[in-house]
Amino acid sequence: MPCHFLSRHRGHCLGILFGIATLGLATARCGAEAPAAAADPNDMSGHLSLDEARRLALARNWDLLAAKSDVDIAFAQRLIAREVPNPTLSLSTAKISVDHHPNSTVMGNGLWERSYDTIAAITQLLEIGGKRGSRQVSATAGWRTAKARLADACRLLDQGIAGAYVAALQAGENARILRESAASLRQEARIAAIRFKAGEIAESDQKQIEIAADRLELDAQSADAAAAAARINVEVLLGARHPEGQWIATDTLESLARTPVPHDRSAPAFPRPDVAEAEAAKAKADADLKLQRAYRVPDPTLQFQYERNPADLPNTIGFGFSLPLPLWNHNRGAIEAAKAAAEQAHVQLEKARSQAEADIINARIAYDEAATRLDRYAKEIRPRARAITETISFAYQKGGASLVDLLSAQRNDNEVRLATAQAQADTATAAAGVIAVMNLHAFQADLP
Repeated sequence: MPCHFLSRHRGHCLGILFGIATLGLATARCGAEAPAAAADPNDMSGHLSLDEARRLALARNWDLLAAKSDVDIAFAQRLIAREVPNPTLSLSTAKISVDHHPNSTVMGNGLWERSYDTIAAITQLLEIGGKRGSRQVSATAGWRTAKARLADACRLLDQGIAGAYVAALQAGENARILRESAASLRQEARIAAIRFKAGEIAESDQKQIEIAADRLELDAQSADAAAAAARINVEVLLGARHPEGQWIATDTLESLARTPVPHDRSAPAFPRPDVAEAEAAKAKADADLKLQRAYRVPDPTLQFQYERNPADLPNTIGFGFSLPLPLWNHNRGAIEAAKAAAEQAHVQLEKARSQAEADIINARIAYDEAATRLDRYAKEIRPRARAITETISFAYQKGGASLVDLLSAQRNDNEVRLATAQAQADTATAAAGVIAVMNLHAFQADLP
C-alpha cells in the first residue's frame, strides 16, 4: 500500500509490514543455520559432516529455492487481494458540428463557449456481500499453504540429505571392508606360497587364494565407484554447480547409528508441515466456496459525472449507478466446483493426518528392526565370525584346516562385516526417518 495512504489505510499497511516480517522468518527458518559465506560456495572439497551438509542443503538446494519463490508469489497474491479496485475516469465530447451549422452560442465562439457536449465521469465498483473479505482470507490461506509447503520441503530435504550421506558412508565402508579382506587373503597367499615350496600344499591352493583376493579387490574398486557416485549425489542435493565427489566425511556409520530418537510413538510437539499445508488448503477452499456464493450478489458501480453543454445549462453534474441483473446466471457452476474442491480439501486433510500417524508407526518399526539387527550383529554374530576366521586361519597355517574351510570362513566373515555395515546404515537412515516423520527438527512456517 503506498505510503501516502498510510493515514487512511493504517491497518492494511501494518498488516503488510507484519506479513513481510513473518515471511522473512519463514524462509530464514529453513536455512536458519546456513553457514557463513565461504570463500567459494561451490568448492565441495575438504571435510564434510552431516550437520554441515544439512545446513548447506537448506541454504542452496535448487528445489528449495524454487519453493521459496512460491512463497513470494503467494505473498504477492495476498497483497493483490487487499487492494481496492481503482476508479475509472472517462472523458467524452459530442455535438461537434461537421457541416455549416456553427457551434457558437450567445456566450461566444470560444472553445469553452461553443455548444459542445463535454462529459467527465468517474465510476467506482463497490464490492458487497463479503467478497473482498473472503478473497483476503483465501489469499492468506494460500500464503500459509505455500509456507507450509516450503517447511515440508525443508523436512523432506533434511531426511533426504541424511539418507544420501549415509549411503555415501556405507559405500565407502564396503570398499574398506573389501580391501581389508583382500589384504588378509594376500597374507594367506604368501603363507600358502611358503607351504607350497615346502611341499605341504598343492599349487592350486595358493592360486585359489590369490583368485579370491583378486575378486575382493575388484569388488572394492566397484564399491569405491559407488561411493564416489553417492558423494556426487550428496553434492547435487547441496546445490553444487560442479559436483565432483571429492569431499571426505567426518561422521561414521557407527556414530550416526547411535543418533538418539524418542522411544514413544506419540504425536510430535510441532505439527507436521504437510498436515499444516492440508489445513491451510482446506481453509482456502472454504474461503473460495464462500467467495463464489457471494458472487451471487451483484456488485453495483457508482458514477459521478460533470457535464458542460452551453448555452442553456452550461454546467451540470449527475449521479448514477449500474449493476448486473442476476436473471440467467446465478453462478451455480462455480459454486458447485468450489464445493467439490472444499470437500476434496477436507478429504486430503484427513488423509494427511492419517498418513502422518502411519508414518510415525512405520518409521518406529523400521528403526526398531534395524537397531535390533545391528545390536545382534555387533554383539553376537560379528565377534563369532571373527573368532572362527582367526581360528581356521591359524589352523590352515599349521596344516590343521583345508583350503575350503579357510575360504568359507573368510567369505562368511566378509559377508558378516558387510551385513554389519548395512545394519549400521539402515539404523542411521531409520533414525533420520523417525526424526523427519515426527518433525523433531521442527521446520515450521512461523504462521501467525
